[in-house]
Amino acid sequence: MRIKIHEIIGIMFIGVSRVWFRNALVFRRNIRVNLIPPFIEPLLYLGAIGFGIGAYITDIEGVPYIRFIAPAILAASVMNASFFECAYGTYVRMYYQKTFDALLATPITIQEVILGEIFWGATRGLISALSISIVLLLLGLASPVGLLIVLPFSFLAGVLFSSIAACFSAVSPSIDTMSYPATLFVAPMFLFSGTFFPLHLLPQIVQVLALLLLPLTHVVSLIRGLLTETSVPLWAFNISWIVMGTIIFSFLAIRLFKRRLVV
Repeated sequence: MRIKIHEIIGIMFIGVSRVWFRNALVFRRNIRVNLIPPFIEPLLYLGAIGFGIGAYITDIEGVPYIRFIAPAILAASVMNASFFECAYGTYVRMYYQKTFDALLATPITIQEVILGEIFWGATRGLISALSISIVLLLLGLASPVGLLIVLPFSFLAGVLFSSIAACFSAVSPSIDTMSYPATLFVAPMFLFSGTFFPLHLLPQIVQVLALLLLPLTHVVSLIRGLLTETSVPLWAFNISWIVMGTIIFSFLAIRLFKRRLVV
């Protein structure tokens, strides 16, 4: 009897949703610990840099400095929540808690486990984006219409960062080595992706590298355009990079985990 493609997708969706739901239950049990720190850190950046340093900076590209960095802080919070959930969190569940072993002892496949992890990481990014969006809305720092578009877009961006983190988690020999991508990949993205100053102020070669290698550059550009209602010159390239990067890194993460876990 031939199995149709939509039936295969339906079966995979069930497995992925179960992995996602398992992680959501654990998150709910520790919701205060999980929610408060990621919510406070972006507010500290917004207050110290936006209102503090921003008092000495004139408008940037016709936008007040606090409104210029607010979308970038939201984008960075999505990156941090998604990336570290699927870097440290996934590694702990795989290596220390043996959660992957328990899941793979059921009819759930390795593809469903990894996709469930990636979608859960994206959900953490969405939760972070929602928290920051409420603050930005109350402070009048973002367009309400733009926020309605930014929230689902934040989930897509979260999938991108989660899949990248899953790749690192799959190849890391120990949890200590996870500090390398955090220092050599996440930190440069946070500083050189147009977060605190326009990208065109950087040397030409750095601008090119940021556009080609740093996914946060594209996320910041699109979210800033939506929340400040300004034009995004490279919007087609930004969207294409995010979509293609999401597909490529998701498949790569599954392949790397297969190589590590399937004997």
